[in-house]
Amino acid sequence: MSGQEQPATKQEETGSVRQNRFGPVGFVFAFGVVSMLADVVYEGARSITGPYLATLGASAALVGFITGLGEAVALVLRLATGPLADRTRRYWPLTIAGYALTVVAVPLLAVAASLWQAAGLVVAERFGKAVRTPARDTMLSHAGSAIGRGKAFAIHEALDQSGALVGPLLVSLMIAISGYQAGFGVLAIPGALALAAVVLLRGAVPAPERFDPHKPAHASGTAAQAVRRAPLPARFWWYSAFTAVSMSGFATFGVISYHIEVQKVIPAALIPVTYAVSMGAAALAALWSGALYDRIGLRGLLIALPLTAAVPFLSFATAPALIWVGAAVWGAALGIHESTLRAAVADLVPRDRRGTGYGIFTAIYGVAWLAGSTVIGALYAVSLPGLTAFTIATQVVALAVFVPLLRRPAA
Repeated sequence: MSGQEQPATKQEETGSVRQNRFGPVGFVFAFGVVSMLADVVYEGARSITGPYLATLGASAALVGFITGLGEAVALVLRLATGPLADRTRRYWPLTIAGYALTVVAVPLLAVAASLWQAAGLVVAERFGKAVRTPARDTMLSHAGSAIGRGKAFAIHEALDQSGALVGPLLVSLMIAISGYQAGFGVLAIPGALALAAVVLLRGAVPAPERFDPHKPAHASGTAAQAVRRAPLPARFWWYSAFTAVSMSGFATFGVISYHIEVQKVIPAALIPVTYAVSMGAAALAALWSGALYDRIGLRGLLIALPLTAAVPFLSFATAPALIWVGAAVWGAALGIHESTLRAAVADLVPRDRRGTGYGIFTAIYGVAWLAGSTVIGALYAVSLPGLTAFTIATQVVALAVFVPLLRRPAA
């Protein structure tokens, strides 16, 4: 066995002699609470990122680029952090470090003195997500092997999004009282609670891989390396292509909230509330789509396409009523993307390569979202009809890419 693999084996053996105090359902719910607290922090911040950058002098295209870059960092860097999780099997240290980066970066936005400092902190927060997510999702997938992956990721996403509902409301209240700086600063409190919660959960469930009833015997030396070097299935790559095309037409909330701010469609203090509506819709959509995925497989994901296509007609309108409806539609599409799309990856790649699979999948997802959000931001400045046409075209192409996946049974 190589020098790199030996510490991982020791860690796994050490973890295996410690008893998990929670079952798979309890673990998923507890991790949902951790993510709920963390979401209060970073989703609270994301609810005002676009308007805040606008107050610092950013254009619509720049807001689209910065928020898209943040999402790309959160997703593309998993090309490194996913394989790192597989190679070291240090799922808990990576998860805890990622949460720590996020909960430190967000409150510092309260003291950002320039546009570029704020942009750097936005990207740093997303870097924390890149560090933790492949490791966290791999642990959740083990619990999902016992209770159903669609169910596990849906429960986690629903709890996660409940924090995303509370965070923007808290930020909205603080903005109404004292301004953007207070909105960011108050998020230090749930950040500290999230970090404490994940450390406690690590102590309660040291070895989540034991939830997986299909766990193979640990391979060593050449056999372990062969598993990790084996190519990922073609079906996985086709699925990733479908997701990339679909996400290239999905606007970030930063661009949407920028539109609401500069057009003065609703008061600034209510912009985070629209994001809260989005997160509530995301939680409900995650539960529904997760259950649907467990019943009918990949076909259940198609509902995300018409939802995404409807966003420009609603979220870039100038009527307040349409803005609120658009928030719900945008959130529902996001809930499907962030829960059920993740669940499907675990069914498309070998168990010992899930961290790598998640890393590659989300990197493709992130590059597509960065490119698409930049295009959408630029189109917003010159042609709303062009923005709408671009969004619809991407969803039509995504549907065409999806058709071959329907012709073969799920892996």
